[in-house]
Amino acid sequence: MNSRERFFATVERRPVDRPAAWLGMPDIKAQPALFAHYGVKDMHELKLAVGDDFYAVEVPYQSPTSTAIYAAFDWYMDNNVDAEERTLTADGCFKDAEEEEDLAFFQWPDPAEYIDVEECRRRVAMAPADKVRLAMCWSAHFQDTCASFGMETALMNMLSNPEIYQAVDRKIVNFYLKANEIFYEATKGQLDAVLIGNDMGSQRGLMLSPQCVRDFVIPGSRKLIEQAHSYGLKVIYHSCGSIVDVIPDLIEAGGDVIHPIQALAAGMEPANLKEKFGGKVSFCGGVDTQDLLVNGTPEMVRAKVRELRTLFPTGLIISPSHEAIMPDVPPANIHALFEEAQAVY
Repeated sequence: MNSRERFFATVERRPVDRPAAWLGMPDIKAQPALFAHYGVKDMHELKLAVGDDFYAVEVPYQSPTSTAIYAAFDWYMDNNVDAEERTLTADGCFKDAEEEEDLAFFQWPDPAEYIDVEECRRRVAMAPADKVRLAMCWSAHFQDTCASFGMETALMNMLSNPEIYQAVDRKIVNFYLKANEIFYEATKGQLDAVLIGNDMGSQRGLMLSPQCVRDFVIPGSRKLIEQAHSYGLKVIYHSCGSIVDVIPDLIEAGGDVIHPIQALAAGMEPANLKEKFGGKVSFCGGVDTQDLLVNGTPEMVRAKVRELRTLFPTGLIISPSHEAIMPDVPPANIHALFEEAQAVY
C-alpha cells in the first residue's frame, strides 16, 4: 500500500498493511532539533525523511494584519492579531455588542483579497503523488467567535443573548466557507483531506455543555464538513481535550476522523474510544505529548505504538496527541514513533 491507499483504508476501517502515521505540524521552535536529527534543512525535507504518510499544506493567507488564515480577524483592532501573549480570555472588540447593528463598525476581511491562488497550487504541487494531501484549513469558527467577544462574554451570550453570538458566528463561518472554496477550487482534484475544527475540550471535560456544542458549534461545523465532502475530501475534525460527550454529534455531522486522541484527557483513553465508537468513526493521535513523548524513552514510545496497533488494527492514524510538536519533545522519540508505526509485522 502507498500512503494514500493506506489513509483511505484507515478512514473506511478496512484492513491495512500497517497504520497510517502523521507527524503533525511541529512548532517552529521544535523544528531545528528535528532538522538536525534527520539531517534535513526544511519542513519539506523533514516530511520526506520521517516517512510521513501525509503532506500537510497551509492555506497561503497574507493580509495587512495577519500571515495565517487561523488569525485572519483583528478582534483587538490594533493590527497585532498574531500576538502570542493573548488568550481567549482577553476582551474582544464585540464585548459590549448587544444587537447586530453593534457589529457594523468592524471591517470584515474578504478572503478573496488575501489568498494567493497560484501559491495554493504551488504548495499542493510540492506533495509527492503517493502522499495524503491534507489541507490545513482550520476554520475554527467557535474559537474566533469566542475571541471576538472574549470567552466569558461569548459563553454568557450563548445563554443570555444567543442572537448576537449567532450573528458573529454566522459571519465567521461564511468567511471560512468562502476561503475554503477558493482553496478547494484552486487545487481541485489534487487534495485528499482537510483538517478543520474547534478546541472545545479541557483536560477534564468540555468547556461548555454538550447542548451548547450542539446548538452553537455543530451547525457551522456541519456546513464546513458538507462543503469539504462536496469536493470529495475526507474531513479530519480537530478538538483538543476531552470531547467524548460530543463525539456522537461530530459523527452525525459527518466527521470522518476525530483528531486527536488526547489520551490523558478524561474519557479519551484509546480503549474507551475504540469500545464506544470504533465501528462508527476513525481516529488520529494516541501517542501522548503531555508526558510520554516529553519524558519517556524511545522504547517506551515504541511500546505505546505497539499497544495502539493491537487495539486498532485499522481505523487509527498514529500520531502525537497534539499536532504541534513542542521543543521539549526529544527527536529520538519522534523517530521511535515513526519506526514502530511503519514496521510491517
